[in-house]
Amino acid sequence: MTHDFGGPTDRVDAAGSWLRRIFALGSALALTACGPIGGLGTAPTPERPLSAPTSPVESGPLGDASQIGSGPVKIALIVPLTQASGPSVVGASLRNAAELALADSGATEVTILVKDDQSTPAGARAAAQAALGEGAEIFVGPLFAPNVREVGAVARGAGKQVIGFSTDTSVAARGVYLLSFLVESYVDRVVNYAASRGKQSIAALIPNSDYGRVAEGAFQTAAAQKGMRVLAIEHYAPGGAAAAAQKIAALSGQIDSLFIPEQAEAMGAVAQALTANGLDSKKVQILGTGLWSDARVLKLPALQGAWFAAPENNGFNAFAQRYRAKFNSDPTRIATLAYDAVSLAAALARQQGSQRFAESVLTNSSGFNGADGVFRFRGDGQNERGLSVLQINNGSTTVVSAAPKSFGGT
Repeated sequence: MTHDFGGPTDRVDAAGSWLRRIFALGSALALTACGPIGGLGTAPTPERPLSAPTSPVESGPLGDASQIGSGPVKIALIVPLTQASGPSVVGASLRNAAELALADSGATEVTILVKDDQSTPAGARAAAQAALGEGAEIFVGPLFAPNVREVGAVARGAGKQVIGFSTDTSVAARGVYLLSFLVESYVDRVVNYAASRGKQSIAALIPNSDYGRVAEGAFQTAAAQKGMRVLAIEHYAPGGAAAAAQKIAALSGQIDSLFIPEQAEAMGAVAQALTANGLDSKKVQILGTGLWSDARVLKLPALQGAWFAAPENNGFNAFAQRYRAKFNSDPTRIATLAYDAVSLAAALARQQGSQRFAESVLTNSSGFNGADGVFRFRGDGQNERGLSVLQINNGSTTVVSAAPKSFGGT
């Protein structure tokens, strides 16, 4: 089964030194090699069925809807511009973000070949084959796991690299790199922070969902690595949080923290279950993921004082302002994935010559700094991101651990 949720050091190695001063992106954004990792807007959320846009796809001054730019280096952008019910607002936003990235970079070396995967695996394969026939040197996108798998197969056969947007790590592989916000990163960051603050005995309330199952595995790994005692893991189906919370409440006095990887829309019922069973956030530290960066969660009394991990958001806010000025609409939260991927590809095309999209370049251990903060690709296709830890306070958030600005020497 596939699933998608949507939902860097002082030392810079030889592969990264040339990227340190690539180009500015807006006022304070730069996409550069940086040396250890790491706001509140809405964090990336699980992928949902794509809805119709409020305005048509705009091509802007750089080209028509199927091509952006006119440089010799060709980048394939494969996004879901359409779906069974019609045009896709998410695909349009990803495409527009790619156009904005090229405009912001000032790059004249590249052409973006925009291909619609029609929100299907077959469409993704056809789009990849068409782009390859037109000379694409690297593939950016697509969004959904089955589509990434198809594009990866085409790219692998041609010796090309993919920067995909799925959050399903089963499709990540050497040559298929995921730029998305991975569940595992959220969990690792918040659990590690809790351990650093002296939390030692933890329990978990896990929803019976794909997201919950992935988060549970990451939770167990992170807790073990930090030497935290996991005293209970209780699962619940939709509407069944009360019984699970009652079992956790029986551990009162034995746990100092509780992990809940639930989506925003379901947290109201979960919060009621916590309160009904006497689970007080002042006595037990509540932990969550970036899905909680949502007004519906922040206002819940039972979650005041809770911690969750989320991407640095100042960069997104700056990106969104420029996006609105150019397209007269708001970007989707994941639009920065296309923006950062195209910005990176354009920078590499400018700086690296024939090795521009080589595996050794893309997996540079120093990483890159994008609109959502620092990130780097691992050899297995997954990524690491610099994330903040936020605390919920009176309907808003406070940063209790800032997103790191580099990945150190690792």
